[in-house]
Amino acid sequence: MAARGLASYFQEPLCIFNLASANKRDALVEMVDAICTQHRIKDRDIVLEMLLNRESLGSTAIGQGVAFPHGRTLAVRDLFVVFARSPKGIDFDAVDKEPTHLFFLIIAPPQDRDNLYLQVLGQIVNLIKDDAVRARFLAAGNYAQLHAVLEQVAE
Repeated sequence: MAARGLASYFQEPLCIFNLASANKRDALVEMVDAICTQHRIKDRDIVLEMLLNRESLGSTAIGQGVAFPHGRTLAVRDLFVVFARSPKGIDFDAVDKEPTHLFFLIIAPPQDRDNLYLQVLGQIVNLIKDDAVRARFLAAGNYAQLHAVLEQVAE
């Protein structure tokens, strides 16, 4: 990974610890709205449509309660990671048919230096495969706890 550690891609305003949504579309809307509110992205509908189109190709919920909605769009200039947790779980069309509790939404511009989009996505996917690490992400109830997990497991 480039000079920045994985934890540096997670910003407190882009972390939702109690996702209010009850379905896939609403969850995506809630996460996209977090980016739009914090970063004044005007093309909210373009970002949402891109993510919905990506989901129509196959769910980004990989099972074990985790989803990685992601994509590239001209609507953003920088890479954004939204962390969201749904204690109740959401039907996100996971391969194992189980509710999804952890979401790592990644949005990037069409081209980015060093291809950080794939590096960040790959590093998170590798981390989340570990049952103990996944449990720590699930247990994180605020940004300080999430950041501590990221600092301990990703560096």
